[in-house]
Amino acid sequence: MKTEKFNFEELNVYQKSLLFVDKIYEQTRKFPRGEAYGLTSQFRRAATSIALNIAEGAGSSNPEFRRYLQISLNSVKECVVCVEIAKRQTYFQLNEYEDYRQDLAELSKMLTSLMKYLNNNQKKN
Repeated sequence: MKTEKFNFEELNVYQKSLLFVDKIYEQTRKFPRGEAYGLTSQFRRAATSIALNIAEGAGSSNPEFRRYLQISLNSVKECVVCVEIAKRQTYFQLNEYEDYRQDLAELSKMLTSLMKYLNNNQKKN
């Protein structure tokens, strides 16, 4: 039996966002227990929100999809702050910090590009 796929699952930015969620869950398992309801929870919610909003907006009108992509982009920014806080609290190494920053920069560029594409496509129609 073949599993049905939704269109948004084929988007590279969606796939990249899921990989980022996996990395954040793995990393935050190493955070101190005292952060369970603090930074760990916030970081996981923000990372998950990136993928969730891509999925929620997909299939909607272009303006509506762009709105959800903007929410995803805002969650990327929230993750940037979480990464910075975690680095300052020495919850991970400098190379991990750089890796997360790179992932977030790439997600930001991908989301922005998709938003521009939808905007240009809307103007043509």
